[in-house]
Amino acid sequence: MKSLIKSNNFPLHRYDYSPKLLLSRNVVRSVSVNKGRDDDPTHGDTGTLHQSNSNNNNPPSIVITGSLSGVKNVSKIVPPYNHHSFGNSGNHPRSNANYTTRNNARLLVSGPDASGIVASFSQLLFEHNCGIVDCASESSEKDYFFDGKNGDNNLDGRHFYQRILFDTTNMNVDRTVVEMEVLEICRRFGMESQLSWGDKRRNMAIFVSKYDHCLWEMLLRHRAGELPCNIEHIISNHDDLRPVADTFGVPYSVFPVTKETKSDQEQKQVQLLTEKNIDLVVLARYMQVLSPHFCNSYPNRIINIHHSFLPAFMGASPYHRAHERGVKLIGATAHYATVDLDEGPIIEQDITRVSHRDDVKDLVRKGRTLEKNVLVSAVKAHLEDRILVHKNKCIVFGE
Repeated sequence: MKSLIKSNNFPLHRYDYSPKLLLSRNVVRSVSVNKGRDDDPTHGDTGTLHQSNSNNNNPPSIVITGSLSGVKNVSKIVPPYNHHSFGNSGNHPRSNANYTTRNNARLLVSGPDASGIVASFSQLLFEHNCGIVDCASESSEKDYFFDGKNGDNNLDGRHFYQRILFDTTNMNVDRTVVEMEVLEICRRFGMESQLSWGDKRRNMAIFVSKYDHCLWEMLLRHRAGELPCNIEHIISNHDDLRPVADTFGVPYSVFPVTKETKSDQEQKQVQLLTEKNIDLVVLARYMQVLSPHFCNSYPNRIINIHHSFLPAFMGASPYHRAHERGVKLIGATAHYATVDLDEGPIIEQDITRVSHRDDVKDLVRKGRTLEKNVLVSAVKAHLEDRILVHKNKCIVFGE
């Protein structure tokens, strides 16, 4: 069972993927919609909306059971997006006001391990009256890494990684002072840093093709307040998922891609992303390979979901190849997209068991749940500044 419950100035939205849900209070009405798709037998789930009676003082509770993947008439399942239901937040309809990190800044540092690093950053924050809310650090052991260019192994020294969440409510200096002193400490220890003040919501664009389950999950979890960002645009090479975007009030643009038009369409996509000031691109089962120019334009800012447990079954049709090999586990992997297909730094992974009784359709069905949950977890970690990239690895700090 996957359940998301958020309140605080919100109507209660609970998205529950269990076969059956019993409510202990409120009178509910139910509407069932058959979402089977003639062109895809793997989409045969049924979704149900339960909505409680309400009045002006108590907004209705909304409960959705089943999978929304494959819904055609989405307006009958998910109520139209109404930004007024999110209280007087002042944010535009594509942001979520429920997720707040007010006055909490995040500092990420990485570099060669040395004595005094933790003490230096802690002293800096103490001197400027900043309270440390959370602090996590990791130190890697010396190990060998393969140098693909020279074809040999090299010894990589101990590396230190740290994430500090600190309260700036009573900070007694200007931000620029803290920024300069952080840079000075990093210069002294030969480290790199990333400082986010937590008061600017990032802009995100989602790329999709025809598969809808990851898009649904992203939009629903964003509406529930789990993703601190603005979903500014949905971009696709097909028009199939426009009704989903319309349900949530997100602009949807189509760029048909062929071998002859791919380069020109990518340039238009990048131009649109630039106009929208996009900080993060999410490939939610976007079935096109991005060019090196595109990938290099957003280093460590393009998150892709691949439907296998990488590095196994890279490339196309991983479920079919997994079935042919008779695997007993299938997985999903969220990673940063790079010029090397499916070889970027891995952010999040998950697996589930399968057996010889499962055919390809069963693998696809089981994999959908993995894909959408893994993708959301990776995006959430990125938005919360919990990821440090070292070489081709991601160090992901816990929530």
